[in-house]
Amino acid sequence: MSVSGNTVRQKGTLGETVRSIAWALIIAVLIRSFVVQPFNIPSGSMEPTLLVGDYLFVSKFSYGFSRYSLPFSPPWFSGRIFPSEPQRGDIAVFRPPEHLATDYIKRIIGLPGDRIQVVDGVVLINGKLVGRERIADFAGEDPCSGRPGPRPVVRVTQWRETLPNGVSYRTLQCRAFHGFPDTTTVYTVPPRHYFMMGDNRENSEDSRFPDIGYVPFENLVGRAEIIFFSVKGPDIWQVWRWPWTVRWSRLFETLR
Repeated sequence: MSVSGNTVRQKGTLGETVRSIAWALIIAVLIRSFVVQPFNIPSGSMEPTLLVGDYLFVSKFSYGFSRYSLPFSPPWFSGRIFPSEPQRGDIAVFRPPEHLATDYIKRIIGLPGDRIQVVDGVVLINGKLVGRERIADFAGEDPCSGRPGPRPVVRVTQWRETLPNGVSYRTLQCRAFHGFPDTTTVYTVPPRHYFMMGDNRENSEDSRFPDIGYVPFENLVGRAEIIFFSVKGPDIWQVWRWPWTVRWSRLFETLR
C-alpha cells in the first residue's frame, strides 16, 4: 500500500504544531512558577500606590521559593529555597496563615523583632515615629467607599511617609478614628515573620487585624515589580473602551 507524500507532510505538520504548543505551555508554566506571575488589583487597600484595575508582574524569585510560590502550593517542602531577606518598604504578595487560598498584597512595614504601633494614624517603629509630611490631596476615584463598580471622583487627605531605610511612598487618610485602626497596641513581630500594612490606611485589612496577623517568611509569594497594564472599570476585555479607560500614564511604572 502506498502513502502519498501530501498525507505524510500533513501528519508531520500536525505533529510539529502539537509539539510547539506543548513546549509553549511548559515554558509558560515554568516562567509563571519560577520567574514572574501576573496579578491584578481588585480592591483599594493599596491606593494611591496601586489602583483598582492595575495589572502587575510579581517576581517569584526575589525572596527565594516556597510552596506558596508554586501553582497549587504543593506540600513538597517547607521553608524557602535560595532565601533572600525582604526589605522594609517592599510591596509583597503573600498568603495569610488564616487565608491560605487567597493572595493579598501589602507593604512590608515591620521586620522580625520590630515593635510596631500606630498612634493617631502615625506609624511608630521601635518607638520612633516614621517620617510623615502632608502633601497635596489625592484626587481620583473614591478610595474610601469600598464599593465595587464606578466610583465618584473625590479629594482625600494624602501624606508622604518615609521609612527608616529611606523608602518613600504616599498614604491616604480617608477618615480619622479615635481608636482602632488609627491607634493600636504595640505589635512585636516574631522571628521569621513580617508586619504588613496597606497604603490606604483606614481601608486596609492587614497585620493590624487578627485574621491577617504576622506573615511568616514562608508565606511570601513574591515582590511586586512593575505595572504592565491599568484600566478603569470592571472588564479588561472591553477593548473597544481602551482609548478612554486605559490609564496610559501607569503602563510600565516600576514599583521599587
